This record gives sequence, C-alpha cells and structure tokens, in this order.
Amino acid sequence: MLITIYVFMPYYVRVVAETPVAGQALVALAGQYAGWGVALTAPLLGVIVDRLGPRKPALALTVLLMIPIYAMMWFVYPGGPIGTTLFLCMLVAKSILFAWTEVFHNALLLPAAPGQTARASGMGLAMGNAISVAVLLFVMWAFSLPGVVSWGFVPATPLFGLDQAAHEPARLAGPIVSISLAIGLALILWGVPDVTGKGEKLSSAARKGVADLKAMFSELKREREAAKFLFARMLYADGKTAILLFSGVLAAGTMGWGTLEMLAYGILMSIVAVAGGFLAAWLDPRIGPKAAVLIEIAITSMVLVALLGTRPTRIAWMPVDSTPLFDGPMFTTLPELAFIGIAAISAISITAAYASSRTLLTYLVPAERAGTFFGLYALSGTATMWLGPMLVAWGTIATQSQQGGFATVLVLLLAGFGMLLTVNAPKRA
Repeated sequence: MLITIYVFMPYYVRVVAETPVAGQALVALAGQYAGWGVALTAPLLGVIVDRLGPRKPALALTVLLMIPIYAMMWFVYPGGPIGTTLFLCMLVAKSILFAWTEVFHNALLLPAAPGQTARASGMGLAMGNAISVAVLLFVMWAFSLPGVVSWGFVPATPLFGLDQAAHEPARLAGPIVSISLAIGLALILWGVPDVTGKGEKLSSAARKGVADLKAMFSELKREREAAKFLFARMLYADGKTAILLFSGVLAAGTMGWGTLEMLAYGILMSIVAVAGGFLAAWLDPRIGPKAAVLIEIAITSMVLVALLGTRPTRIAWMPVDSTPLFDGPMFTTLPELAFIGIAAISAISITAAYASSRTLLTYLVPAERAGTFFGLYALSGTATMWLGPMLVAWGTIATQSQQGGFATVLVLLLAGFGMLLTVNAPKRA
C-alpha cells in the first residue's frame, strides 16, 4: 500500500520520471514483466513447498531478498544513483518476490492456525490493512503535515530533520517497509509453527509437483461451470487488480497531488474499502453471488469511465468550476472531492467482487473437492496477472496519456463480465 499504490509509485511518476505518462508506462511494464515471472514460477512453488514440508525457510529467504530492494528506494530521486533501468529491475524483482511470499504465507496458514484458518486469514488481512493505515497516518503526521498546517498536535517541522523539498517523506516509504518486513519475519520465525520435513529432495519435489499441477487441471474437465467461472474471474480480476495498482499513479499524475494528498487519499481508500466486504455479505445471500459479481463488475466499469473523465477542471467529463470551496491543506476543490468520491465507489465494488467471487466458487464445486479448486482459484489469480499491466503499458505508450492507458482495463472487465454471463450458477449453495 505504501510502495505500490499510494506513496512511492505516485511520487516516482510525478517527480522522478520525465513525465507522468512515461512514469506510468514504466510502472506498467514492470508489472507486466513481473507477472510473466510469477505466472511461470508461483504455481509450481506452491506444490513444491507442499511436498517438501517446511514453509518458513523459503519464506525467510524470500523476505531477506526483498528487504534491501525496498531500502534502496531511499536513493530513488531525480539525478540520483538509481537510473531508470536499475529501477525497473528493482520493481520487477520486488513484485516477483512479494508474490512468492504470498505463496509461502498461504501455505503456512494451515500449520499456523489448525482449525482456525478462516479466522486467522481474516485477522491477518485486517491487521495488515490496519497497520498500513497506521503507518500512512504516522508519515502524514510526522513528515508531511509539519510546516503545512498550524495544528497544535502536529510537529512544527518534520521529525528527524527530513526535507520535504527533497521528497524525503515519500522516499522514506522504502526503508519503513524494509523495517516492517524484518519485524514480521522475526515474529514468524520466533512464534509460528511449521510443517515438519518430509524427507523429499528438491529435484524430486519439483518433478512430482509438475504432475500435481497436471492433476489439478484435469479436475476442470469434470466441472465445466467452475472452469468457465475461473476463466471469467481471471479476466475481470486482472482488470480490478490493475485498477488498484495504478489508481494512485493516476491520481498523482492527473490531479497533481503530492505526498501529503496521496497519504490522505490512501487512508481514506483503505477505510472505505472495508465496506466492500459488507456489501458482498449483504448481496450474496439475497440475489446469489453470480448476480452480485455481475453487479459489482458493472459498477466498477461505470465508475472507471467517470474516474477517467475527472481532472482538475472536470467531473466525469463535464467542465466545472475549480475555485477552492474552503481554506484547507488539501482537497479544497469540487473536482478533487469528486475524484475521491468516485474512487471510493470503485474501491468498494472491487473489494465486494473479490469477496463474492470466493463465495461463488463454493456454489459451483462439490464440497469434497473445494481444496483442489481453491488451488486453481489461486492459480487463476496469478497466471495472467501480467495482462492488466501489459494493456496499461500499451495503452499509455500508444496514446501518450495516463487516461488512455487506464482505459484499456475496461477490455478485461467487459470480457470477464461476458464470460461470467455464460456460467450456470445456483442462487443457493
């Protein structure tokens, strides 16, 4: 949340890159290349670690490789020692490694919380989101608001002597994430149970893992509706993920928001997104999860069109007065407030679709084979995760416009919507 969505990447696009368009294209290319790497490696890593047994050694190695990459982001500034090519390599590497940590974290869930996996999974996501919001609030209070407002509870100058003019509050996001990764890894190594070793050699685990993947795919032949759903989800989930990944970049480049505004924007979106889970929980039992997902995709698509047409002097493509409505440190014009409102609806619909999609799969497959199909569900989320960034990169380069690049996401949303219409799903499980 600090690096990819709300703070560092928007800073890079707005300040370091030659233009916001060039910055968005670079970030999208990094996502495309990383997606190829994840698609080729993550599914096999999952089945290999299942055969080897212990998850913590692989998780520790992956996190230790990530820590210096994030720390180096402090040195990313105009004219700094990290050039465009090296920065692109850093983005690709950290994205692949981050996806690998998700594989190992998920595999650690069963031994870590036997009989309480649902509770542990939900609490883990909730705590991660809460910590992200807390860090965003701290960075805003300690480094971005000082000198901008004269509120009594805000320091008069940035803590630790950070220079706002040198964009050090945004650059500090990298070291902050490095520290958080080290603390989290230490806690896991110290207090989380792991699976005992099974005595399998790595070469044997890899060979048998390929056979395991083939067996998973054979399940699709027997459950056609589930197969169609997984293909549809692969498309619309790529589109929704691309919106999440590039929403901060779009906001910074289009609205001209700095680190302070992006911190506040990130906090608001993180809080609002929680409502998506409640929306899915309310819709699914009333109209069925298939209809709920269709509605959520439709809302995301319509909101995206409105968001692309919202700029400092426009709201949903309509010209408006951009005179400040009140005195304040941020978000003082009607277009800025509209952008936040539209983005909030998008965040809610995206979160709801993720939740409803998981429910829909349980309606489509026999309970005794749910584990296998959730393995395929996870695979459908990684196999083409490069597609959204690739389309954004192509669109941005072709149109030389951030909005033009972002508009390509509509193709994935509409394709997934159309495919989901063909799925025959019951309203009750």
